Amino acid sequence: MVFKLLQSKSGEGYVDVIIFIMSAMLVIALAVNVLPVFIAKHQLDFFANELCRTAEIAGRIDSETTARAQELQKQTGINPAITWTASFVPGTGRVQLNGKITVTLKHTVNIGLFGSFGSFPIELTARATGRSEVYWK
Repeated sequence: MVFKLLQSKSGEGYVDVIIFIMSAMLVIALAVNVLPVFIAKHQLDFFANELCRTAEIAGRIDSETTARAQELQKQTGINPAITWTASFVPGTGRVQLNGKITVTLKHTVNIGLFGSFGSFPIELTARATGRSEVYWK
């Protein structure tokens, strides 16, 4: 009689459903914690492209690009470290026509899994390259 009771599978479906629901909730919780990193990376790429385009049109890296960076910081809500690399005309901040301009942005985002369980900082990097569109005499 006890042997027949142990072989009964009448509650097995409920256990499977509970395990499935718990697994699905863990996957959703992980996605909620990881998706902001992808959003931040997209915003960082947008930030780099817009900033590089401003430098291409102006043909220099000066207060105009700084103002655009501040505007983009307000718009995206991120404050990255900005590094410029360009072939400047000696003694000026100007870049000659078709001179290469590169901007590199670095921003750190924390992934905290399940509340205060752990925090994992991830450094995101975005790089945009362009050419100056201004001829300086």
